[in-house]
Amino acid sequence: MRLKLCPSLAFNPHTDASNLRDNTANIKRDSVGWLSRRRSSETPLSLSSWSAAVRPELDDDALPEEDLRSLQAEPEPVEEVAREEKLVLSQECELVTLMTSVRGRLELTTTHASFHDLSPLQEDGERQDFRWPLSRLREVHLRRYNLRRSALEFFLMDQTNYFVNFTPKTRNKVYSRILGLRPPNLILSSGRSPAEMLRASGLTQKWVNREISNFDYLMQLNTIAGRSYNDLSQYPVFPWIIADYTSKELDLENPATFRDLSKPIGVVNPKNVAEVKAKYDNFEDPSGVIAKFHYGTHYSNSAGVLHYLVRVEPFTSLHIELQSGRFDVADRQFHSIPQTWKLLMDNPNDVKELTPEFFFFPEFLKNLNGFDLGLLQGTKERVNDVVLPPWATGPEDFIFKHRRALECEYVSAHLHEWIDLIFGYKQKGPKAVEALNVFYYCSYEGAVDLDALKSAVEREAMEGMINNFGQTPCQLLREPHPQRLPLSESAARQLRPDLTQHLDKIRPFTIMELTSDRDPVAFISPPRSPPRSFLTAALPDVVVTVARSGVVGVHSWLAVDRHSPRGFSFEVDSSISNAKIRKKLPAPPHPAVPASSHLFCVSHDGKVLLSGGHWDCSLRGWSISRAKPLFSVVRHFDLITCVALDRCGWFLVTGSRDTTCVVWDLAGGGASDGIGGGIGALGVVTGGAAGPSGGGPSNPAAPKPIQTLYGHDAAVTCVAIMTELDMVVSGSSDGTVNVHTIRDGQYLRTLHPVGCVDPQAEVAFLALSHLGHIAFTANDKASNSVHVYSVNGVHLGSKYVSGRVTGLVTVGENVVVVDDAGDLTISRLYGLRPIYDVPLHVPVQTIVVTPSNTHLLVPLRDGNLVVVGVPPHS
Repeated sequence: MRLKLCPSLAFNPHTDASNLRDNTANIKRDSVGWLSRRRSSETPLSLSSWSAAVRPELDDDALPEEDLRSLQAEPEPVEEVAREEKLVLSQECELVTLMTSVRGRLELTTTHASFHDLSPLQEDGERQDFRWPLSRLREVHLRRYNLRRSALEFFLMDQTNYFVNFTPKTRNKVYSRILGLRPPNLILSSGRSPAEMLRASGLTQKWVNREISNFDYLMQLNTIAGRSYNDLSQYPVFPWIIADYTSKELDLENPATFRDLSKPIGVVNPKNVAEVKAKYDNFEDPSGVIAKFHYGTHYSNSAGVLHYLVRVEPFTSLHIELQSGRFDVADRQFHSIPQTWKLLMDNPNDVKELTPEFFFFPEFLKNLNGFDLGLLQGTKERVNDVVLPPWATGPEDFIFKHRRALECEYVSAHLHEWIDLIFGYKQKGPKAVEALNVFYYCSYEGAVDLDALKSAVEREAMEGMINNFGQTPCQLLREPHPQRLPLSESAARQLRPDLTQHLDKIRPFTIMELTSDRDPVAFISPPRSPPRSFLTAALPDVVVTVARSGVVGVHSWLAVDRHSPRGFSFEVDSSISNAKIRKKLPAPPHPAVPASSHLFCVSHDGKVLLSGGHWDCSLRGWSISRAKPLFSVVRHFDLITCVALDRCGWFLVTGSRDTTCVVWDLAGGGASDGIGGGIGALGVVTGGAAGPSGGGPSNPAAPKPIQTLYGHDAAVTCVAIMTELDMVVSGSSDGTVNVHTIRDGQYLRTLHPVGCVDPQAEVAFLALSHLGHIAFTANDKASNSVHVYSVNGVHLGSKYVSGRVTGLVTVGENVVVVDDAGDLTISRLYGLRPIYDVPLHVPVQTIVVTPSNTHLLVPLRDGNLVVVGVPPHS
């Protein structure tokens, strides 16, 4: 998802495009002055791309059987390819970026993939080159480009992705070579069809059982079906779900609030049914090329996406390019959500569905860059921010309520009907005709054969038509999609009695003692998954604890255990109570920095404990299994006060009393190309002389510092990092929260606690959500408080808490706070609206959430551990 806005150093206000629209190119208009005044205190922002040969219906896109059989062969021994990086393949291709493609060459070696931009050098001098190690490759998907099976889309572990187009034959060769190299972190390792991929993923059953949200499931369906953020003609598609844009309050309990998800958007209004049906029944093409259709436009195409996202670069520039160098007239711009819905209901020829941004990205509803979008003809009102329905107080409130509506019970019960229309058995064929769901012929794969067109002019015209018209996703289901379980039935089926229908019925479970009240737990890690093969897949995860005295415990955790009456199991490390065999850190933290959850983190494979707070200002690594030091590196000039590891296991950030933060590359190769390994399976930090995947074992090496971040005036007290958003956040005792980028070390913004008596209230804890929310706590002389901002610096809420905060985590769209008074409080991230308090009655040491967001692990000061269950998606 695109979430973070960045400063645009080459900003264009597009004044010429406004002038051309209004035929005032030679007149210096007042709107230009308005634009200057609007932007005087703002930084411009952008987001971080007629004849036809008919051919018969095609099978699903998949690798030929002979290619699949070749992948069954034994992989080349690691020792043979680990000696040096060797070129495996070099192939001409195109890098697809939104509405354009960049000519270049893809080179595949035994350790890396790289793209070299071969297009003419542009005025800005920017090139689209990239290079990344195969160890960071998570998924490779077979893709269509202009309805041809000729492309691949690469997804890396940090969620970045690249869409590369070849020819159909070379595409399969490149795909086979990549799989033949056996990238170690590649999840997808089959060349089967999208429909088979969906069946193998188990996602549908997870959604039926409410193990994943509606939003996440729709995003996964889009990805598997070939929809991509890299190609506007195949942009992810989401449904209109609400039909009420006039009420002052949004009633999610009233079925009349919602759109009928069983019908295409063009016939949701019953008045349009006769017209749409007649168009199909009466259409005939004498040439036999154009098949009958209900709609002459598509529910998702380049123009529709740009219509919605026109206020955000680079979509603004692409919109102007599509409109021949000018903005579209104001009345045709996306200026009002209620008006857009009304026009959809009145016009069966306008069948635009929504984009994902309607559920997570409020900035696309704001004209932050102050573009002159024109005046409405009737009211002479200037088009600026999008007009919202009465039930939304602002863009952030609209997104919050719209997202809640997507996850509500009515939509959950009917979403499978819309999935059948877009991705399922009603997408094409007789069922599509019956459902009034047939679109213009060139949106379907197999309708045209570009390779059969001999004329370059005809081929270019057809490619442009396909690219601008839109493409129907791959068909994922040939049978009706199963319905989601009701919320009550889903909770009853869960073999975890702590998961109940309502948050106010959560029951915390107290586990046996971890330590004692004389030596309570100072740090507990989220459950970590050791490297596994298919033989060890059932092994439990590892939970690492560090007591105040430095005693290290390695415990076993199973989130789902059908043999336990609690539904989960937590096995305490028995060695921690035996002074002879227990593991203990060789050096305690400096007395000025007492042991706490800020000072430690554990690698994603559960093998390495990284720590700060040492007298020599070092960052240290400690092998958990061998109970011995691995490395000690110094970059700061004062004690390290906090450390944090990203979700990918690539980057670590440390904060210090010297007021700086340092970003460390755990792969040992820097952020530019990621050369080298990661924290490997042998419990050592591997360096640049890694194996073929860049992640194999080698001589132990320390992490490499890649950025030093400045901006605080006092000691850094807490840090957080999210590689997916290229973002480092740090809090300080000077009362500020700074946001930087990881790879460039660029300063973005400073956030402040709101409503504190002391302007320099100490920021004690930080947490980042998967949607980019920044939650932090502030302590001043008179109060303790929690604050939430969006990734783009918008304040979303603040509230006071009674006790001194000792832990803070985000769980989905909620934030959980624990304090030394023994209270656990759950609130919505947006607005910090309280949901429920869980009284634990004993001061809490810290808190972590399990990776699947099913449980909270809460160590208490008396040495006990409390496990709190999180309800399934509601």
